[in-house]
Amino acid sequence: MKLLSPRPSTSKPLNPPPSPPSSLPVVGHLHHLLLNNNKQPIHRTLQSISAAHGKILLLRLGSRRILLLSSPSAVEECFTRNDIAFSSRPLEMASTKHFHYRHTTILAAPYGDLWRSLRRFMTLELFSSPAVAKFAAVREAEVRSWLFRIAECCGGGEGDVGKVVEMKARIVELMFNETATMTVGEWFYGEAAMGEFEESVRPGIELSGVFNPADFFPVLRRWVDVFGIERKMAGLMGKVDGFFQGLVDGHRKWNRHGEKNKKVVVMDEILALQQRQPEVFTDEIIKGILLVLLTAGTETSATTLEWAMALLLNHPQSMAKLRAEIDANVGRDRLLNEQDVPRLHYLQHVISETLRLYPAVPLLTLRESSADCTVAGYDVPKGTILLINAWAIHRDPEVWENPTEFVPERFATAAESGGGDEQQAGGGGGGGWKLIPFGGGRRRCPGAVLANREIGLALGSLVQLFDWERVGGDEIDMTETLGVTMPRSSPLHLLCKPREFAMKLLSQSSSNAGLVT
Repeated sequence: MKLLSPRPSTSKPLNPPPSPPSSLPVVGHLHHLLLNNNKQPIHRTLQSISAAHGKILLLRLGSRRILLLSSPSAVEECFTRNDIAFSSRPLEMASTKHFHYRHTTILAAPYGDLWRSLRRFMTLELFSSPAVAKFAAVREAEVRSWLFRIAECCGGGEGDVGKVVEMKARIVELMFNETATMTVGEWFYGEAAMGEFEESVRPGIELSGVFNPADFFPVLRRWVDVFGIERKMAGLMGKVDGFFQGLVDGHRKWNRHGEKNKKVVVMDEILALQQRQPEVFTDEIIKGILLVLLTAGTETSATTLEWAMALLLNHPQSMAKLRAEIDANVGRDRLLNEQDVPRLHYLQHVISETLRLYPAVPLLTLRESSADCTVAGYDVPKGTILLINAWAIHRDPEVWENPTEFVPERFATAAESGGGDEQQAGGGGGGGWKLIPFGGGRRRCPGAVLANREIGLALGSLVQLFDWERVGGDEIDMTETLGVTMPRSSPLHLLCKPREFAMKLLSQSSSNAGLVT
C-alpha cells in the first residue's frame, strides 16, 4: 500500500485543489476510467467529471496525482506564469518509453538541453516562416497532383453524376506524401511507401492511443506487465524502429548514388547536423525526429481536414459562403495557392471552428510539474501531471455561445482585426485561452502555421474545384471514437463531381509542372 500511494512532494500542500469524493483505496479515481471500458472517448468521461465537480480538480489515478483543467484562466496560468514549471513530461508512460525512443523525441523529452536542441532545429528548418515558404512549392505540387487524381477518378463530363470518395484514405495519402516529400524527398513516395508506413508504424500509433492503467502504477510495472500492453508495445517498436532506420540508411545511400542536383530536404539538414554534433544527433534521435514528423504531421492535419469536410457538408450554407469567397478572391482562371490561404478570412474561420469543435488532440499532451507551484490559488506539488481537456474548454457554454453549433462567423472579429492564421495567436482567434488546439507555452506545437497552410490549401482547393454531396442525403454522423487524435467513428464517404473548369486548370498545372499523376 505504501508503494502504491502518491509520491511525496517537497512540501505538503496547504491548499490543494478540490478532489472528487469518489476516490477509492489504491486506485483512487482510476475506476471512473476503468469502468468506462473504452465505451466512450476519455475526454468525454473527464468532461463529465469536471461538469459534476469543477473545472480545476486534483485526481488520484493509481499512485499519480493529476491536475485536471478545463478552465481557460487556469490554463493561462500554467502556460504563462508557471510555464517553466509545467514544461517537462512524465517519464513513466509506456507509450513514450517505447514509441518515442525512451523519451527522446521532441514530444516526449523532458525539459532540458536535448529538448531545446530539437526544438531549435525543427523550428528553424521546418516551422519558421522562411522554412514554411521554402517548401510551399512542394506542398502545392503535391496538392495539385492529388486533386488531379481525384478529378480523374470522379469524371466531370456532361451527364456525369460524380463518384463516391472515401475521404479518410484520400486525405491521409495527401498528408503523408506532403510530409514525406519535404522530409526525405522523392525516393520515398507514393503507394508503396505509404503501404510500408501503414504496415510498420500504424499498429504502434493505434496501440499508443489505448488507455493503459499500468501507467499509473509505475512501481508495479517494473516487475509485472499486468495488462500485457507494454509487451505488445515492445514488440511493435521493433517494426517501427526498423522502418525509420530504413529511412535513415536509405537516404544516406540515395545521397551517395542519387542525382547531384536533387532538391535539399529536411533529412539532408538533419544528416549535416549529425556531422557537426554527432554526440547530440545520433541515429536514435534522428529516427525520433522522423517519427514525430511522419506521424503527428500526417495524423493531426488529416483528421482536421476530414472533420472540416463533414461539417461543411452538414452545413450547406457555410459551404456556399466559403465557395463564394474563393470564387470572388481566387476566381475560376487559376488554382488556389498557399499565398491565398491567410487572406481568405472565411476559410480561416472554418478551420478555427473545426479545431474548436473537433481538436485533433482533445486532451493536450501530458506535462509534469518540475517544482511546487500555485494554480488558481491552489497549491500544486512537484511531480503532479497536468492534464488539460481542450475539448471541454472548446465546448463550454460559459466560454462559448451555442458551443455545440458550427458557426464559423464567431471568429470574424478576431480575424479581420489581426489577419490570417487566427488559430495561432495566443490562446486562439477567439481571444483569451479558450481556443487551444495547439497547446501553449514553451511546449506549444511548433507546427501550427504549417498545419494551417496545409489544411487551408487542401480544404480551399476541394471547395474550389469540386461539387460535394452527402451520400444518400442523410446528415453525416459526427460522432468521434477512441484514438490518439480524434478520429471519426465511421468513414466519411462523399459524392464528388469536378466543376466544369476543374480539369482544365488541373491539366494545365500538371503539364506546366511536369507532375506525376
